[in-house]
Amino acid sequence: MPQVDSLRGKRVGLLENTKRNAAALLDALGTGLAETDHVDLVRMTKQDFAMPLAPDVVKGIIHDCDVVVIGIGDCGSCSAAAVADGIALEERGVPVAVLCTEAFEVTSRAMAGLKGRPDFPVLLMPHPIANLTNGDLTERGQTLASRVRGHFLGPAA
Repeated sequence: MPQVDSLRGKRVGLLENTKRNAAALLDALGTGLAETDHVDLVRMTKQDFAMPLAPDVVKGIIHDCDVVVIGIGDCGSCSAAAVADGIALEERGVPVAVLCTEAFEVTSRAMAGLKGRPDFPVLLMPHPIANLTNGDLTERGQTLASRVRGHFLGPAA
């Protein structure tokens, strides 16, 4: 995975997939990164969570973002698509953090294997996301911000 030396001043893409609570969770995560790392947030929405990103959307993301957080994989098709999108972006040199729930780890790993990247990292979290309260989402987002930071910066972070 491509890594970065610092997130400070980076354009962090938050690519949400319209799943219930995905936007709120990514907003909380983004707020955590903005507060600690002074990043610029680029919010994006993927309208069809089960389909791969269109090539023109990939080009736009590459142009507008230094790193990207993709979420939320909380069903079979959206988890697989999130991993496929993450691999496609990383193949173009964009560091990516893909967020999926533990219930769909097998699906995520299967897609990574199909794409020739069985070791592709996926950041797992408890399932489900859809029924979390605003407070739960804020807490989970803050926790994920720390994990995403470590993911992008590597073991020395």
